[in-house]
Amino acid sequence: MSLKSLAIPMCVLSLALSGCASKYVDPEQYSGFLRDYSNLKEEKSPTGEAVMRWIKPGVDVSKFNSVYVEPSQLYPKPQPTEKIPQSTLNGITQYYDQTLKNAFARALPLATGPGPGVLIVRPAITAASAKTKGLQPYEVIPIALVAAGVSAATGIRDQDTSLATEAAFLDGRDNQVVAQVVRKGAGADLDNSSQVLKANDFRATIDIWAQDMVKSYEQLKTK
Repeated sequence: MSLKSLAIPMCVLSLALSGCASKYVDPEQYSGFLRDYSNLKEEKSPTGEAVMRWIKPGVDVSKFNSVYVEPSQLYPKPQPTEKIPQSTLNGITQYYDQTLKNAFARALPLATGPGPGVLIVRPAITAASAKTKGLQPYEVIPIALVAAGVSAATGIRDQDTSLATEAAFLDGRDNQVVAQVVRKGAGADLDNSSQVLKANDFRATIDIWAQDMVKSYEQLKTK
């Protein structure tokens, strides 16, 4: 068999094992956290990452003079496990909250609550499931924090991790949604199946999310 003909089945096998054929969140994995998913479209974030996004046509973001970042949620509420303990879940939301505040504070003053002229940021770490074709998921809990057990089939001991978010942006005057985003990102690889996931494994992903949200706001402001 030639190298060219071998490459195709190997590529298919790789996609099946990794479950990462698409960089976008599958609609079947939407959590219900957002009010409406029907207008979401495949877009690229300011850093070039794949996102599902909707921005209200004609929205004037210059009317916002401050921003209120609501505490992030785990939606739906997960049950901690030995692989993903409560300390990890708490650490992820705490880091997400602080990172969003730090990022938006460079663009707008932080508000203590909603109101006229306030942009509300409502984030969540959201529901998803492992869909590794031909393999049993290593661990499944009702948020997108998945360690896929590829080692049994391939002999590779590394564990892939991923995290997903949904976020809504609202006008603090009337609570109307002005933008929505759904996206996912890869966390740090784990060395083996017994390694416990930690919040630090997802800091780089969360940093990019916050950076993209603020850059998207700034781009809209200059239009």
